[in-house]
Amino acid sequence: MLVRAATALVLLTSFVAALLLLDPAWFAALVGAILAAAAFEWARLAGCGGAGGAAYAAGAASLWFALPLVPVVADAMLFLAFGFWIAVAPAWLARGYLPRGRVARLALGALVLLPAATAMRVLDRGELLALLGLVWIADSAAYFAGRTLGRRKLAPALSPGKTWEGALGAVLACVIYAIILALSVPGLRGQVQGASWIFYLAGAVFLCASSIIGDLFESAIKRGAGAKDSGTLLPGHGGVLDRIDSVTAALPLGALLLRHSGLP
Repeated sequence: MLVRAATALVLLTSFVAALLLLDPAWFAALVGAILAAAAFEWARLAGCGGAGGAAYAAGAASLWFALPLVPVVADAMLFLAFGFWIAVAPAWLARGYLPRGRVARLALGALVLLPAATAMRVLDRGELLALLGLVWIADSAAYFAGRTLGRRKLAPALSPGKTWEGALGAVLACVIYAIILALSVPGLRGQVQGASWIFYLAGAVFLCASSIIGDLFESAIKRGAGAKDSGTLLPGHGGVLDRIDSVTAALPLGALLLRHSGLP
């Protein structure tokens, strides 16, 4: 528990410092490194380790760097992620289905990882920090609410530790976070007025739910590979994928909402 908390604190402070202080080129390099590490772990879970996994990781990072920064391409990737996370992933989880075969699972990894990395490229620093803050709060609230109040299992076949009480705790925490954000950020305070509060808070709940689906989906991938963690890089947490599973779903959906909602 102490090791897990210490690792989380180091990761959080280091990433926020990088987000706020690094120039765009160095921050892009950091995102590329995170993407490559996550892709390598995904390849290993898909049964493609060693040189094959390294090639997959290098290919994913190279493709991400090569993607042109034009709105139509970014939007296409975000809309692709939107369709996957709101329709395909929940249906697969409900049916206990995952694609068979190494090639299919490697393609699935690109679908999961590249839109999230693209979102980190199209969002400005403030938007990115706000969305990541929502995911971090959802994860923390779900963990502590589940440990203290959890009774009913959310998805026992995939992740026995997750409970409905934890999920509800995450939703409540995200709503409170969204309200504080709207009241404290000048641009948001002017935009979120009257009936728009309903849509704004519904968006926060939607992103919270998507982060939970992302977490469960990676759990399904690990279970299908017979692995407890995606890797061993992060003490107390496992691998990089174990830390960004919620982000892979929430970040592209949040970016899409921000780009088309009219909010600053």
